[in-house]
Amino acid sequence: MPKPGDDIYGSPEHAQFRDMVRKFVLDRLAPRAREFDKQGRFDKSLYRDLGALGLLGIRYDPKYGGQGLDYSYSAVFIEELARCDNAGVTMGIAVHTDMATPSLHRFGSEELKQRFLVPAIRGEQVAAIAVTEPGAGSDVAGIKTRAVKDGDDWVINGSKMYITNAATADWMCVLAVTDPAAGYNGYSQIIVPTATKGFSYQLLEKIGNHGSDTGILFFDDVRVPLANTIGDPRRGFQQQMLQFQEERLVAVIMPPVRARLLWQATLEHCQARTAFGKPIAKMQVSQHKLVDMMIQINAAQELSYRCLRRLQAGEDASLDISMAKIFAANMEQFVATTCVQLFGGAGYCYDNPAARAFVDARLLSIGGGTDEVMKQAAAKLLGI
Repeated sequence: MPKPGDDIYGSPEHAQFRDMVRKFVLDRLAPRAREFDKQGRFDKSLYRDLGALGLLGIRYDPKYGGQGLDYSYSAVFIEELARCDNAGVTMGIAVHTDMATPSLHRFGSEELKQRFLVPAIRGEQVAAIAVTEPGAGSDVAGIKTRAVKDGDDWVINGSKMYITNAATADWMCVLAVTDPAAGYNGYSQIIVPTATKGFSYQLLEKIGNHGSDTGILFFDDVRVPLANTIGDPRRGFQQQMLQFQEERLVAVIMPPVRARLLWQATLEHCQARTAFGKPIAKMQVSQHKLVDMMIQINAAQELSYRCLRRLQAGEDASLDISMAKIFAANMEQFVATTCVQLFGGAGYCYDNPAARAFVDARLLSIGGGTDEVMKQAAAKLLGI
């Protein structure tokens, strides 16, 4: 009998690819999950290791070192990466592969791809995406960071906020205002190497996702060549909106995997823990909670399959991704909260997986577009 999702990635090639990724995750990432939390980031050398396995350019053109595969293989990678028991590590890697480099691959010049994409695919350079600002988050059109032409250069001034890989990245894909009078046609995506004079950052202390670094970026007369512009300098906003869809799909694919693993750990706890003379798994209230969680996990999983099927068919999945992101984010928060309750006191201690999920999962209703913004986007796509 076919398993759910077999039509998307049920081939022997997918199974072999999944086994390879899972081995790396379980051997190299999961055993050091708590160590990375204490460091506040994970070892940069791991990007090279991922690059050596061909995992940082799965969908990208082989001429740049990519694998030239379709999104189904990226989905397998994201699902297996979610097993690393560290949401911050998953986020840091996903920013590099699915949030900072898609526009460069899709719209960048040959020179830019050779200078920045090729080493990013090899894991020799780490990338970050810089859009959010202190006064503009999900309202991307409200950003103020300005890039002004000066001869053959852009001179950039402004700041960015809540940027993953702030201290790790070698370059940033920065969205800046380049023509304030042109409305949505007045933004550009510009590559800014972090070693550039005038660039600096300040790390932020977060409540969760401790395995990756997050910070505020400062651009003080940062000068980069006009040639560092990705694609059409008048289409940066539109390019970023397209790139956001790949970011949001990551936030759809990961939660069911993480929630299912947490559910299994919670079930085992409920089967082992006794109260009033019997395992708490045999108590109706616990059984109902476990069933309620599995209903939502399975539903979120099916929504992710729907998004993937539409992408594989070459269809516009924007509406599905927007709605699935909302559901998946809230599902994982519901599962984490319920599992904390079932674990009891142990669930309030950071070493417990439910406790970590409780703070880590909260990010998903904020990052990549808040639930509220996703609902507005969905309403527009529905013609409401």
